[in-house]
Amino acid sequence: MNEEFLYYLWKFRKIKEPLFTTDNRELTLIDIGERNSDSGPDYLFAKIRIGDTTWVGNVEMHLRSSDWYRHHHETDRAYDTVVLHVVYQHDKEVFTFSNQKIPTLELKGKFDESLYENYLSLLQSGESIACGNLVQTVSNLEKLFWLERMMAERLEIKASQIESDIKNSLGDFQETFYQKLARNFGFKTNSDAFEQLARVLPLKILLKHIDNRVQLEALLYGQAGLLRKVYKDEYPATLKTEYEFLAQKYNLKPLKVGVWKFMRMRPSNFPTIRISQFAALLYQSGGLFHKIPEMKRVTDITSLLSVTTSAYWKNHYRFGMKSIERTKTLGTSSAQLILINTIIPFVFVFGRLMNKPAMQQKALSWLEQIKPENNKIVRLYLQLGFPIHNAMHSQAVIHLKQNYCDRLKCLDCRIGQKILSQ
Repeated sequence: MNEEFLYYLWKFRKIKEPLFTTDNRELTLIDIGERNSDSGPDYLFAKIRIGDTTWVGNVEMHLRSSDWYRHHHETDRAYDTVVLHVVYQHDKEVFTFSNQKIPTLELKGKFDESLYENYLSLLQSGESIACGNLVQTVSNLEKLFWLERMMAERLEIKASQIESDIKNSLGDFQETFYQKLARNFGFKTNSDAFEQLARVLPLKILLKHIDNRVQLEALLYGQAGLLRKVYKDEYPATLKTEYEFLAQKYNLKPLKVGVWKFMRMRPSNFPTIRISQFAALLYQSGGLFHKIPEMKRVTDITSLLSVTTSAYWKNHYRFGMKSIERTKTLGTSSAQLILINTIIPFVFVFGRLMNKPAMQQKALSWLEQIKPENNKIVRLYLQLGFPIHNAMHSQAVIHLKQNYCDRLKCLDCRIGQKILSQ
């Protein structure tokens, strides 16, 4: 038995009535209260009736009554507001700091044991997804309902982080967007390095050279620490000359070249290639974000993201190292990841900050227009029979796995709750 299961019984009123306290007084649950995720009692603002007296206050839950003392609640005035102690097994009377005896409800024998048996079978299933063998018993309608909730949670987490980042940048929305977009261009392997690059090369400097692609690339490669050698090729030699002048003008200090990873990567993902594509996006968009909120269709943004490296990179992957000629355009799947992980969350936040609900709705509709991601998590949930039709659904199952399934939070999951009740 664990406290999470007690919370589940309480939240969904899975307790057999009539109810009595351990000293045999009739108990009625009028309002179970609100779950407290911070320190203090487990449920706040509950309303109960014991005998003829109605009480409004907080509820604390433990496996055993004596846990009250094990957790030292008797020394904490925050627990003076507790009006009911809910336990699996009653083994001791408990008192508050003010020496008030707290009524106790013992749950042992007061719920359907099959609920707990089902819960244990989920926890001990050994499957990568605890309910993997049973999830097909839940309707697609129920799954879609829960996926919508998961997407809302995921987007809210991203939005809150973006708003915090904007606040930390003294309200500079454009600079924050630039930094996070740069991070996204590094994808997994070079995300930290790309974000560091954006932090040592402020957008306001790049905007002064937004009409000159050579200078944009010189600033980006130079600040990345990738222009330290003597080059025979004209292109990197020109970039180095430009950078040395601009670095002195703006008092720039480059990153150490060691922050960039090239090993065990496909050459098309090399940071040298991604930096040129990032420069192309800056150049073509005229400064990144300002055009995006007014775009009507998601295809307009994917067209904007269809950027190609400068000519030198057609037959190079690194400076001075020639390769077979090939045009290197940002791939569709990469563009979709940038859309999903950076652009759409920022458009959603922009709509919220500007009090434009229609813009927030547009951001959500864009997610529905994008094909689902093709990754290990999405493929797993497709095999389990989840209806994953678009990027909103694929983002939702990623959130579901990382925040519920991996943590075995079956009792907080609507799908898990349905399976338990079967």
